[in-house]
Amino acid sequence: MVDAIKLLTQQHREVDELFEKFEKASEGKGEQVLMDLFARIADNLAAHATIEEKIFYPSVYVGPTADKLQEAVEEHLAVKRVIADLLDMDPFDAQFKAKMKVLQEMVEHHVEEEEKQIFKSVKKLMTKEELATLGEQMEVMFNELIQTEPRLQVPRETDEAAPLPQ
Repeated sequence: MVDAIKLLTQQHREVDELFEKFEKASEGKGEQVLMDLFARIADNLAAHATIEEKIFYPSVYVGPTADKLQEAVEEHLAVKRVIADLLDMDPFDAQFKAKMKVLQEMVEHHVEEEEKQIFKSVKKLMTKEELATLGEQMEVMFNELIQTEPRLQVPRETDEAAPLPQ
């Protein structure tokens, strides 16, 4: 059983690898390869954001993490807006590649802050057992979501940031 922080970190690495594959593929591969990689990136980001917003963030929303989590859901919103734009674009359009690069940079920034600040605080706030329980819930939800092309839900999630407990 994987704990919540390890699960999220593992997903961060998987998306990093997908971005690298996309960069290499954009140097002459066919349109279908690019679309498949974009779909995998967008699906992984959409499912990842959902498990963070519905399970992880509400569970760790306390004093030391509250401000950073507010910032994190705003970053998720910005990422979702870029994904929604990309869903309507041709992958061979020069703007598509530029927007993918912007998406990658946004995700890298978000991941760095999350791993260096939020996760560090959460490790002090929660027991290993609590993190394991959260991780199990998150893994189940992620595995269910990833089967449903979650990227297709993203355009409906671009009006405002996900709500956090008050």
